[in-house]
Amino acid sequence: MLASGAPAEQFTRPSADASTEYLSPAERSLLEEATRAALEIRRTLDQHRRREAELAALFDTASDLAALRDLDAVLRAIVHRARTLLGTDIAYLSLNDPVAKDTFMRVTDGSVSARFQQLRLGMGEGLGGLVAQTARPYASADYRTDSRFTHTRPIDEAVWEEGLRGILGVPLRVGKRVIGVLFAADRTTRDFPPDAIALLTSLADHAAVAIDSARLLEETRSALVELNTANETARAHSTALRRAADAHDRLTDLVLRGGSVDDLVREIAALLGGGLALHDSDGTEMARAGTGPLAPTSQGVAASRAGGHAVPVDGTWVCAVLAGSELLGSIALTGRADLADADRRLFERAALVAALLLLLRRTVAEAEDRVRGELLDDLLTFDRHDGRHDTGSLTIRARKLGLNLSRPYAVLALDADNEPRAQLFAEAVRRARSLGGLAGVRDGHVVLLVPSSEPGALAAELARELGQAAGAPVTVGSAGPSTGPGRLPGTYAEARRCLDALHALGRTGDGADIAGLGFLGVLLGDRSDLNGFVERFLGPVLAYDRQRGTELAHTLDAYYTYGASLSKAKDALHVHVNTVVQRLDRVAQLLGPDWNSPTRALELQLALRLHRLSSHSH
Repeated sequence: MLASGAPAEQFTRPSADASTEYLSPAERSLLEEATRAALEIRRTLDQHRRREAELAALFDTASDLAALRDLDAVLRAIVHRARTLLGTDIAYLSLNDPVAKDTFMRVTDGSVSARFQQLRLGMGEGLGGLVAQTARPYASADYRTDSRFTHTRPIDEAVWEEGLRGILGVPLRVGKRVIGVLFAADRTTRDFPPDAIALLTSLADHAAVAIDSARLLEETRSALVELNTANETARAHSTALRRAADAHDRLTDLVLRGGSVDDLVREIAALLGGGLALHDSDGTEMARAGTGPLAPTSQGVAASRAGGHAVPVDGTWVCAVLAGSELLGSIALTGRADLADADRRLFERAALVAALLLLLRRTVAEAEDRVRGELLDDLLTFDRHDGRHDTGSLTIRARKLGLNLSRPYAVLALDADNEPRAQLFAEAVRRARSLGGLAGVRDGHVVLLVPSSEPGALAAELARELGQAAGAPVTVGSAGPSTGPGRLPGTYAEARRCLDALHALGRTGDGADIAGLGFLGVLLGDRSDLNGFVERFLGPVLAYDRQRGTELAHTLDAYYTYGASLSKAKDALHVHVNTVVQRLDRVAQLLGPDWNSPTRALELQLALRLHRLSSHSH
């Protein structure tokens, strides 16, 4: 019977069989002793088999843990084994929620009630809540009537709907911390012996290990993902830094090698793969590459200046070019509406390099302006008897700055209403450079020395252009042309007198030279140039007389002397009146139809008087 694994009740049949009544007392005692021994052996074998099954389940659970891939699958296997080994109707596992401070169902096996499967137990409530709170196992042969536990309506309704009576719960521990409860339960009353409690506790320990291992594995995976992300970010950042450093080195080297703004703009446009335009602080374009003309928006420049970063404006990126708080200009990038952070920082760094280039150019220009201003000051105050300078040294200094003093030069003195001195001077310097001359400040006035044979026309042009640029009327008095350093001081003095005369005549905002002031110029100008005045107003008539032996000048003088009377003039000249008329018609052809206007008549009479005096002196 032991060999065949017969049930326990079959072991008592031999001693109760009728045939044994013929045995002697000694034989009967021997039979009973053998039956007891067989039953004991059978119980021991049952315990061994049960222990073997438990150990096999624990080994299988440990194997599941070693190959942990899916936490839910491992927990379902543990709960199923608990139900199978303890022979219960249902087994389930709950986990603690530290945020809600309760415990909730995680896995069930054998459950049929949806309410039970979604049950949450507060700490200390019911059997499970008490296990979760105290970290001790609890068993109840009939939970419905067990008064040791705190019964609540939600728990009791769920337990009754599931039909549970006997319940065993053991804690899931990770170190000293309880993370949940493992349960085994029957739908009939049942006592749970110590070995059942020990078995369920062992399974609970495995479940706790599985949960903690899964947590650690998930944390490790998350850490690896974060590490990979960090590595990618670091690589991208490192690449961006190398690119930015390379770009900065290239741009800085370009500046230090003396590259122009055109070179800088082309380099930046190539680095960023777009079109680029550089404007000065007034919005004037200085250079551009890869784009058409752009008008910088004042709002975009102001926003970039205030925030210290590049800003997008209608698909164009704008960055202020600053030296500290001073606005030097702006750069605009087109064709890159989706500018990434790395390229945006590169664009902003390009603005810094542009600021460096503009500052260097301004420093060089200021130094050169000082040198040019010093030369201008020395030329306008040159005194051949002073001994501090000589004509040769001034000529050499002028040639180093690109000026050939053997050419005719005009001197112009400028001033403006409300004296916007800084802006006027900046515009005058720019204009002087474009004309190949010098600009400076002397006696409170902006002064230009530029190559020109027509100082009057140049003065009128500058008065108009500089007035528009300065936003206020600019008056320009000019003189010349002069050749050589020796005559420049006198020419400058004449330009100053011309400037004063323009103001006195109410011609503020106009430009002219002494010749343009007519007879007033004779009074204010260089008296040694009287012949020049005569030649300007009477030259064509005098030349005609010399070439043809006529007396047009003499006829014109007689005409004015006798009050523009033809009859008196013909008597004084001893000619027919028609001859006087014919001669005056020829004068009109030579001097223009307005020759007899009041202003021209006055100038012609003065020129005739000076010519007569000059002829008598000879």
